Amino acid sequence: MAYAHGHHESVLRSHAVRTVADSAAYLVSSLSAGTRILDVGAGPGSITVDLADRVFPGEVVGVDAASDVVEVARAAAGERTNVTFRTGDAYALDVPDASFDVVHAHQVLQHLERPVDALREFCRVAGPDGLVAVRDVDYGGVIWHPLIPALDDWLEIYHGVHRGSSGEPDAGRRLKAWAREAGFTRIEASASVWVFDTPEKRAWWGGMWADRVLASAFAGHAKRLGLADDAQLQRISDAWREWAEHPDGWILLPHGEVLARW
Repeated sequence: MAYAHGHHESVLRSHAVRTVADSAAYLVSSLSAGTRILDVGAGPGSITVDLADRVFPGEVVGVDAASDVVEVARAAAGERTNVTFRTGDAYALDVPDASFDVVHAHQVLQHLERPVDALREFCRVAGPDGLVAVRDVDYGGVIWHPLIPALDDWLEIYHGVHRGSSGEPDAGRRLKAWAREAGFTRIEASASVWVFDTPEKRAWWGGMWADRVLASAFAGHAKRLGLADDAQLQRISDAWREWAEHPDGWILLPHGEVLARW
């Protein structure tokens, strides 16, 4: 299955600013100096690099399926000596059994056709004493204000695009069930949210999506699947800019989180 978003600049713009604080806070208490981490689906590497700084001198390896994005991540790592990036397959990671203390995946399982198989592979890499940490958004719980009709269209089309090309957009609520199905017996489930409310945050999020619905792989999938045409995508783009400029603009995106052990 194809990655629903692709790697257009508007997509990487959102991925490249993520940090441990806003995207992996649930994992922090499990980290310490020397912890070895495999970060699956590392993208442009901002979370991976942050993890590396937190566990130095522990080794951190970031894996992503897209070679061009791996090059972006390598540049982001700078002169750090404890972080490397490579291409890889979430279903068949090229590392030995029980070779990392933590296997981390942020916004990954939602894009996989076989998330349970991926979790089993993560378990193999973490081993009986390791930890698997996953976090995914749940688009079925996204709420916003003001209620601009074209944004309702965006969410409906988003679900169709995601399920038609790249997995399950309401993954957050399913993480615990997927972990149980994968065979994990010790599971800590939690949740957290992203909220974009200030003028600066609205401009960033709304501007990013205004570009994304027109220029990223999302647009191509929406048209290929017969979910939207150019005119409708333009209306959605305009709606995101309207939302971003509205003084009452506010959006919340819920995320499920799981810390799982064998």
